[in-house]
Amino acid sequence: MRALTYQGSKDVRVETVADPVLEANDDIILRVTATAICGSDLHLYRGKVPGMKDGDILGHEFMGVVEDAGRDVTNVAVGDRVVIPFVIACGSCFFCNIEQFSACETTNSGPGGALNKKQIRPPAALFGFSNLYGGIPGGQAELVRVPKANVGPFKVPNTLSDEKVLFLSDILPTGYQAVLNAGVTQGSTVAIFGAGPVGLMAAACARMLGAEQIFMVDHHAYRLEFASHTYGVVPINFDEVDPAEVIMANTSYRGVDAVIDAVGFEAKGSALETVLTGLKVETSSGAALRQCIASARRGGAISVPGVYTGFIHGFLFGDAFDKGLSIKMGQTHVQKFMPELLRFIEEGKLQPDIIITHKMKLEDAAEAYKIFDKKEEDCRKVVLTP
Repeated sequence: MRALTYQGSKDVRVETVADPVLEANDDIILRVTATAICGSDLHLYRGKVPGMKDGDILGHEFMGVVEDAGRDVTNVAVGDRVVIPFVIACGSCFFCNIEQFSACETTNSGPGGALNKKQIRPPAALFGFSNLYGGIPGGQAELVRVPKANVGPFKVPNTLSDEKVLFLSDILPTGYQAVLNAGVTQGSTVAIFGAGPVGLMAAACARMLGAEQIFMVDHHAYRLEFASHTYGVVPINFDEVDPAEVIMANTSYRGVDAVIDAVGFEAKGSALETVLTGLKVETSSGAALRQCIASARRGGAISVPGVYTGFIHGFLFGDAFDKGLSIKMGQTHVQKFMPELLRFIEEGKLQPDIIITHKMKLEDAAEAYKIFDKKEEDCRKVVLTP
C-alpha cells in the first residue's frame, strides 16, 4: 500500500510499504477514504516529539470502510463506514469503565508504555503518534490496522459526506471537551488562544453552548478574519497588542469566565525561552499559559487541549493560585463524545467541514504538510484522499 512515512524533521514521504494484517481477533483492517493533517501532526513533522523512528506511518484523523475483521469483532462488520477515534482504548479497564478513554491502561505497550520506577501507568496508545504512545501505524495511508475494534470504530450514516464526519476522529471532540472542561455555558465569556483547527472547533462548540462573547488570539490575519466572520469572535493579534490587556479592558477588568489554550508547547515565547528550549533545559514554552492565567477572572477556569511535553518555563502558579483558577487538561476521551457530536452535525448545530481549505491526494501529502506548516495559501485544514 501507499502511506506517508516520517523520515526526520520536516522530511515526510509517501512510500510503498507492507499492507497491514490482522494481529488480534478484535482487529479490523480499514480502507481509508479520508484522512486529515492535524495541528499536533506538525509537532511530529518538526521533530519535536521524542520516540519517532524513520519509516513510522503518520496520521491520527481518518475514516473509511471496514475491509476485514477478526473473528471476535461484533461492533462493526465488513463494509461498514466508520470514523476512527485517535485514542485506542480497550473498553474494559478502570479508566475506560468511567469513560476516561485517553487514560486506558492496557493499549500502550510501546516504550512509553513501560511502568516507571513509581509504577505510574502510561496513557492510552494513539494512532501515528510516536513510540511513546504505542508506536501504532497511523491513518495517512491506504489501509490501517485498527486494534480494539469493538471500542473505537464509530459507524456513520451514508447521508453525510466524509468531510462532514471526518473530524469526529479528533479535532471536533477535542474542541468540545475543551469547552466542557472550561465550564462554558449560556452567557459565558471565553478567550481562546490559537485559531488553528482545534481553536476553531472550540469556538464553534462554545457558540453552540451559548457563549456570549468569545475572544480569539492568534497572529495569522486570515485565521482571525475567518473566525470573526464565522463564529463572531473578537479577534486579537498578539503581534500587535498584549492579548490579556485587551481582554481585561473589555471585561470590566475582571477577565473572562473561561480560557482555552489551543496552542500548546510550541507557543511563541521570549528570547530566553527560545534559548532554553533550544538547549533542551526546558521542553515547553509557557507563553500561552501565562497569557491564559492573566486573562482569566478570579474563580475562572483554564482548559488546555494543546499538547505539552516535559518542563515549562515561567508557569505562573502563584498567579493561578491567587486567582483561584481551575485548570483541566489532557488528551480527549473521543469515544465518549462521538454519538452526541454526530447528532449535533445531523441537526445542523455544528458544521465542522467549514474549516477545510485544502483537499489533496495522499500522494501529495508531503507538499500538504509544507503548506500547512508554513501557513501558505491561507491554509486552515487539509483533507487527504488515497
